[in-house]
Amino acid sequence: MAKRRFQLSETEERALLRAFGNCKNGPTRTRYQALRLYGQGYATKEIERITGIPRSTLMDWVRKYRQGGREALQDHRLGGNRALLTEEQLQDLEARLHTYRPGQLFGSTAASGDGQFWTVPDLARAVESWYGVRYARHGSYIRLLKRCGYSYQRPNKVYKSRSEAKVMAFEEELAQKN
Repeated sequence: MAKRRFQLSETEERALLRAFGNCKNGPTRTRYQALRLYGQGYATKEIERITGIPRSTLMDWVRKYRQGGREALQDHRLGGNRALLTEEQLQDLEARLHTYRPGQLFGSTAASGDGQFWTVPDLARAVESWYGVRYARHGSYIRLLKRCGYSYQRPNKVYKSRSEAKVMAFEEELAQKN
């Protein structure tokens, strides 16, 4: 069996442990932990089990650490949908969402039955019509709602073909039978 060439000095190990403790970013913390375990001599199978990352990813992180130190392990992902709307558009969207209700904009075709509350389908429709932007993921609209001061709640099922007059007639008929 080949002897591992990568080992951390005591100073490097302490620095990684300190960085791990101070880091708030989950993916970066995982990288610090995996590299520290690898540098301490843990088997790659054991590191895979602890961190949930494959060996190839671990080796990539080791290579990055050798080339750029601890800073090279930082998670620099920005996310694909975050830049579709500018800051000005986000502020405008927030103002519009607080000014209008889906029922005012879409009438009876609003996703919620009475059009009182913003739903993901209504928000998607509004964002596309106002800004020409369509997000790929449902979660992006949920984050937009949150950014604009709304909380996400699943709407109740609404049957648009439901006739209130027929429902009232049925309930009266039931009341008469009892």
